[in-house]
Amino acid sequence: MLNLLIPLLPDLTDLVNSSPVRIEFILFGLTLVGVAVFHHQTMRVALIGLASILAFKLAFDPGFNLVEHIIGSETEHGEWSILLNLAGLLLGFAILAKHFEDSGIPLKLPDYLPDDWKGPFVLLAMTFVLSSFLDNIAAAMIGGAVAHVVFKGKVHIGFLAALIAASNAGGSGSVVGDTTTTMMWIDGVAATDVLHAYVAAVPAFFIIGYFGARQQDKFQPILREGPREGVIIQWKKIIVVAMILAGAIAANVFLDFPAAGVWIAIILGAFITKTPWEELQHSLKGTIFLLSLVMCASMMPVEELPQASWQTTFGLGFLSSVFDNIPLTKLALEQGGYDWGMLAYAVGYGGSMIWFGSSAGVALSNLFPEARSAVSYVRHGWHVILAYIVGFFILLAVRGWEPHEPYREGPAPAHIEAPAVPAQP
Repeated sequence: MLNLLIPLLPDLTDLVNSSPVRIEFILFGLTLVGVAVFHHQTMRVALIGLASILAFKLAFDPGFNLVEHIIGSETEHGEWSILLNLAGLLLGFAILAKHFEDSGIPLKLPDYLPDDWKGPFVLLAMTFVLSSFLDNIAAAMIGGAVAHVVFKGKVHIGFLAALIAASNAGGSGSVVGDTTTTMMWIDGVAATDVLHAYVAAVPAFFIIGYFGARQQDKFQPILREGPREGVIIQWKKIIVVAMILAGAIAANVFLDFPAAGVWIAIILGAFITKTPWEELQHSLKGTIFLLSLVMCASMMPVEELPQASWQTTFGLGFLSSVFDNIPLTKLALEQGGYDWGMLAYAVGYGGSMIWFGSSAGVALSNLFPEARSAVSYVRHGWHVILAYIVGFFILLAVRGWEPHEPYREGPAPAHIEAPAVPAQP
């Protein structure tokens, strides 16, 4: 039977590649639908999707080489560094979150957070600020660890969505706050050229902050039990947390590989205090899930994006909620002609609209598995989508579409000369 099929493979390959909708996109779409429907089996669904896409590429894409795709070649950057970095960050920040939770500080916070809905609002604001100079995964994990304690483990899905969105919004205007903005910075985009993403991120935060905090306060308010005089702050754990964060920042700036600094700090911290290695097992499934989706996305036949415009950028925000924003950012950098601040907000915040749309969301779902229901996430986190739209058009109204001049050597792409949308008064 196999001997009969082999001669037909070239014809099948031509037929598949000439299809108006590439099969890879169909398989990826089915994988995402499976993740949304079977949210209790997300890792298995993602692995099955990865296996099906990989089998298809090997059978019908003559230009695909798995080894070169992962390791790299003279003309292609391999995926190994992205995959290894994400794995290191997700696993490492799970340990960081446990250190912080056990330090005693989260038990003290209810004494200082405001009453009623303003308490969870301040917690979201803290996450937003932390993400501006930390990796957004770390900010989300710290915020999640605090929420788990101060709300007695009862955290509303809408508040979880707001927490994820706050971490992504806070990092969108900082070149050290998000992987995508760091990619832009390393590629040559000036740090000041992404700063105006905060024109959109700040109003978006106030929307998710208000509605998310209201949802949480109604579901489970901060319980006051009087001053916690008996709580002892574990300063050794605080020192290790600081070491991990410092290591992430230093390795991100100097090596473009924050996971290396995280794990060096974790290993050194093991000599200072007991390390909660059991957290690796708890976060392993979520890590495998995200890496599988990233690998699936990297094999999609996306050679170019539509012409750079504010409409394209707006659409990329929604695409980032289901499609890994790292390859999207890479394509945008190669194409050029974008308003980098607007793009940073779109691809950075956009992933917040679905729980698996950002690494911060996947990391937080390891602490709160109930967030893995895509239907519940969208239903209760509707304000995240509203905030994205409002924030984007505020940015467009205030600054307009301002594509940046080329920062690389060589002729400017023709589409940079497209007329800009004037700022509205």
